[in-house]
Amino acid sequence: MSTLATEAEAEAQKADAPRPRPRLLAGRSPRDLLGRAAVHLLLAVSLVTVAFPVYYAIAGAFMGPSELSSYPTALVPHSVTGRNFSGAVDTIPLFRQYANSAITATAITVAQLFTSILAAYAFVFLPLKARAVVFGVFLATLMVPWEAIIIPNYLTLSDWGLGNTYFGLVLPFLASGFGTFMLRQAFRQLPGELRDAARIDGAGHWRFLWRIVVPLNKPALAALSIYVFLSAWNQYFWPLIITRTADMQTLQIGLTSLRDSEMADPGLILAGVVLSLLPTLALVVFGQRFIVRGLTAGAVR
Repeated sequence: MSTLATEAEAEAQKADAPRPRPRLLAGRSPRDLLGRAAVHLLLAVSLVTVAFPVYYAIAGAFMGPSELSSYPTALVPHSVTGRNFSGAVDTIPLFRQYANSAITATAITVAQLFTSILAAYAFVFLPLKARAVVFGVFLATLMVPWEAIIIPNYLTLSDWGLGNTYFGLVLPFLASGFGTFMLRQAFRQLPGELRDAARIDGAGHWRFLWRIVVPLNKPALAALSIYVFLSAWNQYFWPLIITRTADMQTLQIGLTSLRDSEMADPGLILAGVVLSLLPTLALVVFGQRFIVRGLTAGAVR
């Protein structure tokens, strides 16, 4: 019994003894440690380089004229003010231009999603003749620079009387070769047995598309939606030439009006920039995982 008691006490002492912490850097050579330090330093510098303009835009939007023009430049607002936001609203029809950008970007996103879904489904599941040739034509549209077709588009829409309208802002962007390519790669990951099973159950192409294909590719659809919305929201050149009045211009054109006014105030410009950044920041922050999953869909089979 004494032997058993001694062994039991020894086991209890081992259990109560503090366990040695794993040494994460144990066994690493100085060269590896130096490499990891260099990578972390590079990432930190990249983070500061990317994040600092956003931070200064937000901080400057709450600064007064004296702080913005001070030397050395103030990095933290000492007296927070909302005068810049109210001044931007009074200088340009900011809310109307904000609504114009939202309506245009949303309409373009919905239209490109719909057309890309239909085109990608046709390339994957329909027995098309010369499918590879037609798809090559779709890809070739990605190589045509927008500047090469902007004048024909402008003349055509002007002849149709669509200048300075929402239709004029949206019509040239209803379809996208990139969206078709991206969704085609995602749809190709679905096994062909799904289509066979749906056909046996009596499901046609339309039902199979919206009941099975679309729900199974939500990450790719979300990534495409975010990409298209951000691209449409940040458009500048096309809204600049197709619109003529301030009430039909988008937010990006309004920000240029703030900069080009006779008494340009950097505080007003920064306030307008912050307001234009809010939707894009929200989409990037909350949709980052969808962007990564969607863009990598089809990379590995």
